[in-house]
Order: sequence, then C-alpha cells, then structure tokens
Amino acid sequence: MAKIGVILAGSGVFDGSEIHEAVLTLLNIVKKGSEYLCIAPDIEQMHTINHAVKDVSEGETRNVLIESARIARGDIKDLKDVSMSEIDGVIFPGGFGAAKNLCDFAVNGANCTINPHIKELILNMYSDGKPIGALCIAPVVIAKAFEGSNVKPVLTIGNDKQTAEAIEMMGGIHTECTPDNIVIDEENKIVSTPAYMLASNIAEFENGIERLVAEVLSMV
Repeated sequence: MAKIGVILAGSGVFDGSEIHEAVLTLLNIVKKGSEYLCIAPDIEQMHTINHAVKDVSEGETRNVLIESARIARGDIKDLKDVSMSEIDGVIFPGGFGAAKNLCDFAVNGANCTINPHIKELILNMYSDGKPIGALCIAPVVIAKAFEGSNVKPVLTIGNDKQTAEAIEMMGGIHTECTPDNIVIDEENKIVSTPAYMLASNIAEFENGIERLVAEVLSMV
C-alpha cells in the first residue's frame, strides 16, 4: 500500500494551506486504497490573516506545524523528522501558505527564496524517482526547488499570465490547464492542477484533484 506525504503550510487559504484542496487530497488518497502522512515544517508563518475580514492580524503569530495539525486532526509529523523511506510520493495542496511559508513567492515572485527543508524534500523525491503532485499556487514551490538545475519541470497554475511567466523565469515550463484537468510531466514524475487558482468553487476542481491523486499513485 502506497503512502503519500501531504505537505501542509498552515490552515486557511490566505495564510496557510487551502483547506478544501487539502481535504479532497486526503479523501482521494484513502478512497484509492492508499495512506497519507500529513507533514509540515516547524516554522513561524509569514503572518496571520483574519479570514473573516481578510486582513492581517497585527501582532499575532502562528506556527505552521501547529496550524497544519488542525487539518490533520493532530496526526502530523515535523518535516525534519520525516525519512524518505516513509513515503512513496508527495502532494502539495495550494493556498497562500505555499507561497508565503514554504517559500516567499507571494512577496518576491520569481526572485523568492524557498525553505531549505522543502527544497531538500522535493529534490530527494525526484532523485529517488518518487512522484510529486502540486495544486493551485504550489507549482511555484516546485519550480523554485529545481531552479538552476538541469530539470525543467512541466507545471500548471491554470492560465494566470504573470504567475506562468514567473514559473518560466525560474526554469519551469508552464502549460495552461482547466481546473478539472491535470498536467503530467511524465519524465520528471510531476503532476499539477489549477484548483482554486482558476476555479470559483469546490465542485469545479473536485475532478482535477481526483485525477491528480490517481496519477500520482499510478507513478508510485
């Protein structure tokens, strides 16, 4: 039975992982007869957003691992304690946390920096021949991890021109895609789908996540 690491970046679309995307990912892994391991780095969030008013909560700090544990129902592992032998692949849900906490793309675009442990995870997955899935804005994290290498990951964030250009500036190859579909980089075992980067509601990308999980599992 395959075990997929689901990499979380907090809890909530504006400063963490997008909860709908994360839950659908977990659900589809289980429905397809596999297991998941929720994983997050033990770091502070870039900032905290009050989701009721969509504004920064000044003076409030939150921890990515602790907040991610909300989605995982407490069953979560610190990224630095994860052995590559524990997981057969990884999937990154989207949400601004991917672009604020796993890297700082939300602030610095293509000139962003990436959390070194996240980069190490992605490169280890690749070198071990294990598949990588990325939803919504998370493909920018994948592109950044491979920047400067010989690997040119084929990715999608939907059709947002500015973000697509940033992915290509970092060395990736962007392909437009609808939220109910996926882009498959067979050579590098990377699968991506736009989800809320393009969709306006959860029903529009449900099939996209189901297809992504199925493809990732087929690559294991």
